[in-house]
Amino acid sequence: MNWLQLAEEVIAGKVLSNEEALAILHSEDDELLKLMDSAFAIRKHYYGKKVKLNMIMNAKSGYCPEDCGYCSQSSKSTAPIEKYPFITKEEILAGAKRAFDNKIGTYCIVASGRGPTRKDVNVVSEAVTEIKEKYGLKVCACLGLLKEEQAQQLKEAGVDRYNHNLNTSERHHSYITTSHTYEDRLNTVEIAKKHGISPCSGAIIGMKETKEDVVNIARALHQLDADSIPVNFLNAIDGTKLEGTKELNPRYCLKVLALFRYMNPTKEIRISGGREINLGSLQPLGLYAANSIFVGDYLTTEGQEANSDYRMLEDLGFEIELSEKQEAAFC
Repeated sequence: MNWLQLAEEVIAGKVLSNEEALAILHSEDDELLKLMDSAFAIRKHYYGKKVKLNMIMNAKSGYCPEDCGYCSQSSKSTAPIEKYPFITKEEILAGAKRAFDNKIGTYCIVASGRGPTRKDVNVVSEAVTEIKEKYGLKVCACLGLLKEEQAQQLKEAGVDRYNHNLNTSERHHSYITTSHTYEDRLNTVEIAKKHGISPCSGAIIGMKETKEDVVNIARALHQLDADSIPVNFLNAIDGTKLEGTKELNPRYCLKVLALFRYMNPTKEIRISGGREINLGSLQPLGLYAANSIFVGDYLTTEGQEANSDYRMLEDLGFEIELSEKQEAAFC
């Protein structure tokens, strides 16, 4: 396969066929550098060398009634995690200040559970209004299944983006969870879009899915027109259904990132949970396909030390994308 020619066709408007998409995942390891260079041609065309930084605030941990097999916060999980109810507005604001000071452009307020209560939405809404005024950060909320009136309230408060991952293909979904449907997830993303909130939806790779499933989830996100696509790589936590699962290697993870860039050329592709253990020393190469990363810890697992991420970006010659208020403060 001539990867660069395919990249040029994608930039010109081509949508990959299933055969071309599978060819990326099945490509030989000795083609990897050519594949990543070609993925970078697409990434550079739309985003140059800029990188978007994101930070998670875990606003509520544990106590989730869902049975998602990858999640340590699930009702079925026996993982020994910290559990606490929804945090206060002041704690959310303190996290936003840390994000601002660390040049994080997108602040992600995440809460466990099937969906938010009225009180949860009120706390987030009040906090977001102040965050926008004080720090000018882009705010992404991830609160579970969303209702129409909740989406409208979050939009009016200033929430820029709503995250609700599809996680896996429709075919594989019932293996991962049975307490909600694939359609439930699609519906939440569509509700966010309907109310003018930018949709963020992605995948978790390494959950015993097939390569065809990976192609199908990449295509589903293309069809959903998600603006931001987090690509997570399973960090199998002891005490979860997927405990002990280890199907990934760094080279395959890079091919997955290339696939998502080829399939969603104009979108923000974010290397997300599990990148540290699954990409390992090849993490820098991932940013030749992706243009966004999380900095700091995830929900119940630790991330890479932040200074290592900043040094990696500097070594790559990439530029951190700042908000207007951060530009004024740091430049």
